[in-house]
Amino acid sequence: MTAHQPPGPPVPSPRVALSTSSVYPERVRDAFRIASDLGYDAVEVMVYTDPVSQDAAAINDLVQQHQLPVVSIHAPTLLLTQRVMHSAPWPKIDMSLDLARAVGCDTVVVHPPFRWQRVYAREFVDGVATREHDSGITIAVENMYPWRAGERLVQAYLPHWDPVGQPYGNVTLDLSHAATAREDSLEMARALGSRLHHVHLTDGLGSALDEHLVPGRGSQPVAPLLQHLAGTGFAGSVVVEVSTRKVSAHQRREDLAESLAFARRHLAPAAVLDGGA
Repeated sequence: MTAHQPPGPPVPSPRVALSTSSVYPERVRDAFRIASDLGYDAVEVMVYTDPVSQDAAAINDLVQQHQLPVVSIHAPTLLLTQRVMHSAPWPKIDMSLDLARAVGCDTVVVHPPFRWQRVYAREFVDGVATREHDSGITIAVENMYPWRAGERLVQAYLPHWDPVGQPYGNVTLDLSHAATAREDSLEMARALGSRLHHVHLTDGLGSALDEHLVPGRGSQPVAPLLQHLAGTGFAGSVVVEVSTRKVSAHQRREDLAESLAFARRHLAPAAVLDGGA
């Protein structure tokens, strides 16, 4: 009779971090305080007009004060941050890599180029791979979505808004963007396989607007996705990136607490075994 093998050590759940963008219009300092108060594991710093978001010394002070690491830097590649850090795209990426190194994190999140950034777009795939190799820092390219004008689709990103078919080594999966693109985030995660490095945890209802709802309030398969991550040993970070800009400070904390509880519940090993019941 074969002896039973003793169970191995438990697989740790992915870290659940808070994006500083989730507290906007509050600031980076507020994000660290709220993340600490609510029990988040870490913080993602979105680089934008708040000077602290661009200041490694200030960020490191917050890391020490709250004992919360930075898991990722989100480069200022949004439409509204085109002149933050630098007006040219590659210097933005390089400065974001320098910032990541200075605050001790190993991931930089970037969006693909806009269609009008044609030279940058032609260089993008090779430029990302070269910088990853040279810096030792992961550059996780985020899924985006086509812009919609009624039923007309506008391809606003090059080489494409969908990273699944692109040769990126590492990808960030944003569930609100998947909703806006009317894609299934769980199917995208499965298609990406080991290339899925980073997750922006949020939700959406498929509107033409990028909604960034609290997880569970939209139509994306958020709970099954989290269970899939836990069940496949996902080693990246799950970052809550929701929009709270139109709610009160009290409701903001409630929404962020709810998002954290949702993530922890569905990333727990028991949720994988029983389907999240």
